[in-house]
Amino acid sequence: MAALVVPFDSVETSSLATVGGKALNLGILSAAGFSVPTGFVVTTQAYELAVGDRVARLLVELNTTVDPVAAAERVRASILAAPVPEEVREQVLAAYRKLGPDIAVAVRSSATAEDLAFASFAGQQDTFLNIVGQDAVIDAVRRCWASLWTDRAVDYRARNGIDQGSVRLAVVIQEMVQASTAGVLFTADPVTGTRHHTVIDASPGLGEAVVSGAVNPDRFVVDPTAGEILSRRIGDKRMLIRARTTGGGVERVERSEDEGGPSLTDPQINALTDLGRQVKDHFGSPQDI
Repeated sequence: MAALVVPFDSVETSSLATVGGKALNLGILSAAGFSVPTGFVVTTQAYELAVGDRVARLLVELNTTVDPVAAAERVRASILAAPVPEEVREQVLAAYRKLGPDIAVAVRSSATAEDLAFASFAGQQDTFLNIVGQDAVIDAVRRCWASLWTDRAVDYRARNGIDQGSVRLAVVIQEMVQASTAGVLFTADPVTGTRHHTVIDASPGLGEAVVSGAVNPDRFVVDPTAGEILSRRIGDKRMLIRARTTGGGVERVERSEDEGGPSLTDPQINALTDLGRQVKDHFGSPQDI
């Protein structure tokens, strides 16, 4: 029987079709010794077992309808209404319990059409943060499956010429990092394309505030060769997203004006820049982290 759950230490030997782009890259980084929070992957075989027939019946409508938004909504509703097969549930919860008793985890979508050379799919599928408890984990997995069929994801695939019926979704479940500051690091400037600049967008709290566009983050541009911070733009960062202290999930907290100042120190910026260089060298191409 095809694997329904794969631990991180086995992901590197898995295929893109089995674990999706995000999980495969995390597995490669983990195997190389980078500091990747521990976890496991619910494979595309689990997705197929749970929702494959339902999606197949609706794909005909999605590919022929004049109203793809309405068709995508029906696909999502069908997935959310589908029971999770018992064998999938048992294997997911067994792997979750191995992480620790009711440990907080991030539940992240990992599509087979994701992190590709010509289409990143950044933000097209959903991630759920600070998920605590077995029922909550199963519910988040189901919601990740459904997010493969959001309006924006369907439209993105259509614009990039990707067959809607060819995509599958795996789900990454990994130990939650309760970050004091988080964000995104680009080993090449995403605006100018300059390969010899590292760009860091950062803000207090969890990285969701940055990647969702909810805040105007700090931006630091660094010359990684010289180790020189070339520019700093301090954002207003008027809000942060943090983990709830009870019950799981996250909350948004307004910040006062006197909480300004940079979210990263110079030593932290330099350490992140060095980490970005190592990841870029390992993959052999520019990365966003």
